[in-house]
Amino acid sequence: MGLELYCWCIMPSHVHLIFSAKNHNPDILLGRIKEYTSKQIVKAIKENSKESRKEWIFWMFQRAGSKSSNVKGYQFWQHNNKPIELWSTAVIEQKADYLHNNPVAAGFVDEPWHWKYSSAIDYSGGKGLIELEELG
Repeated sequence: MGLELYCWCIMPSHVHLIFSAKNHNPDILLGRIKEYTSKQIVKAIKENSKESRKEWIFWMFQRAGSKSSNVKGYQFWQHNNKPIELWSTAVIEQKADYLHNNPVAAGFVDEPWHWKYSSAIDYSGGKGLIELEELG
């Protein structure tokens, strides 16, 4: 797919990524990521017999999809999120700090590297869940 992942953080309602596209196609790459993950998440919800909110979740997904002319069925991701170019080392560092501090600002943890679903641990001397490219 051509993804080089540098930083990430999964929050309960959104995801942050700092990545580059090897083929210089970040819009296409992000579209493929959103397509794949939405299908996998819908499948996981459908197959989870213990998910008590299933009916409500799919009602929300269908409602969101009905408001979009290019969606047939469920809509998981919003359409208005687009990749932005990070043009300098200072901007990249500022965005990485913001991304990693999201769980702290939300009150979930006291330190960024305590959030399991983030690359903050990788930048604090530990090893996270996902293999990363080095942020230079």
